[in-house]
Amino acid sequence: QVQLIESGGGLVQAGGSLRLSCAASGLTFSSYTMGWFRQAPGKEREFVGAISWRGENTYYIKSVKDRFIISRDNAENTAYLQMNSLKPEDTAVYYCAANRYGAGWSEASEYDYWGQGTQVTVSS
Repeated sequence: QVQLIESGGGLVQAGGSLRLSCAASGLTFSSYTMGWFRQAPGKEREFVGAISWRGENTYYIKSVKDRFIISRDNAENTAYLQMNSLKPEDTAVYYCAANRYGAGWSEASEYDYWGQGTQVTVSS
């Protein structure tokens, strides 16, 4: 049974930082591209960024580029989302997802497995 479990969410003031973790089990983690998505209240789920299976390539949406960093530790079966200089508009439930073969990193439909999400709230 595949499980992706996010942790590290919480309440932070604008300008602060949080690091989310995504612990994976039940799959060959090192074979999957790992993506991060978020969904704010009343909005559709949005792609945030992704990291290739070996970690050599990353991709971010423009609004988080230079503030967020995605990394992974294949030995620990864990992906990370380091979020710096947080803004109130970053408030959302954040999800990690695993993509085995899909070429479209930014497309939710390309991902095979999803975590349950973790809430990030940024106060102004």
